Amino acid sequence: MKHAKGRARVELFFSAVLFGIMACLAKAASARADHFDAGQLTTIRFAVGAAITLGLFGARPGTFRPGRWPLLAARGIFGGLAVLFYFIALAYVPAGEATLLNNTFPVFAVILAIFSLGERPTIHLAGALALTTLGVVLVMGGGTLRIGLGPGELAGGISAVLGAAAVTAIRKLRAEVNAPTIFFAFCLGGLLVSFPFALRPWPQDPATWALGVGVGVLSFGAQILMTDAYGALTVGEAAVWQQLTPVASFMWAVPLLAEPISAGTAVGVLVGAAGVVYGSLLGHRPELGHAPADVVTAGPT
Repeated sequence: MKHAKGRARVELFFSAVLFGIMACLAKAASARADHFDAGQLTTIRFAVGAAITLGLFGARPGTFRPGRWPLLAARGIFGGLAVLFYFIALAYVPAGEATLLNNTFPVFAVILAIFSLGERPTIHLAGALALTTLGVVLVMGGGTLRIGLGPGELAGGISAVLGAAAVTAIRKLRAEVNAPTIFFAFCLGGLLVSFPFALRPWPQDPATWALGVGVGVLSFGAQILMTDAYGALTVGEAAVWQQLTPVASFMWAVPLLAEPISAGTAVGVLVGAAGVVYGSLLGHRPELGHAPADVVTAGPT
């Protein structure tokens, strides 16, 4: 068991690394002269994920076991929209900022759980929300308390709320439906919501396409590592490790995208991540039953 937990922590570390690189590649693919827009990049990501998952289903017959169709649809639609708005945010704001805004979804998930799962709020929830809000304001203000609300920041916030809805659906689904099937529903829902926004002429630059395919492959790898890790760690401990994702996005953005990081912004990242961890760990009361260890199989990005 101790060995399994150690392996899971390593998996979450490398998952965060892959998600961080993915954000930078998505940003680069959106910034090129012959570039993908958010709808096209989202479509490519989900097409790659669906293709790899179909390969898994073919290699392991019986893996595809759908059930609870309304919840599968909700997971796909909400998750797909969350990714679409995340890529919209990446087109307007630095990769680290977009990732931090997206990564506030666990706190929003706690709020949704109050209504959809009947969980009662605690004093820790209010503290986590206040701390996370402060971190987001610091990041958006470049280390000051100046609030800037542009299209990128708005898209990142919407992505977090939609991601929380997707996670709530996963929590209900995971007791009856396996992770590959849920992930496939995520890909199909993502294709459904993103393709209507991908109808403009597609880029012809091979380098742009390489970046787009790289986004899909890195996203799949990161989510598979994260899913496997949840089999050995509690959701609370795994949530702590997942907060490496916005940090990784900022760190990779420095050499890959030449994005500057001020001291104040760095403080905002740490404060925001601490708030999300706080909310994930203590934002709701422990349940009487024991949910599956990998109940949250994948984040919204």
